[in-house]
Amino acid sequence: MRAILALVLSLALGNPAFAEGFAQITERDRFVSLIEGRDLTRFGITLNVTPDGRIKGRAFGRDVTGAWRWNGGYFCRDLYWGQMDLGPNCQAVRVQGSTLRFISDQGQGQFADLQLR
Repeated sequence: MRAILALVLSLALGNPAFAEGFAQITERDRFVSLIEGRDLTRFGITLNVTPDGRIKGRAFGRDVTGAWRWNGGYFCRDLYWGQMDLGPNCQAVRVQGSTLRFISDQGQGQFADLQLR
């Protein structure tokens, strides 16, 4: 169940090698300027990532809560889906237009594309 949930929430869409056209975000201030006052969305998912380090929203009928910090050029988050602890992960963040791509395991893992709304 945990593996399925991780797949659903991370929207494991592919390999980070397919990142053409996306620009790496390395600074916290740049990341905050993109997310401030906006939601991150994808089919079944709406998340609000606040400048003060909170994550809140809903995914597939359950609450999502967590916290984040910027560390060494990465978005590091701890996340809960309902009562299930998805644990920590530091992710590379890239941007293309209104799409943010979060790539797990410091840019070495799977990615999820979320739209800024």
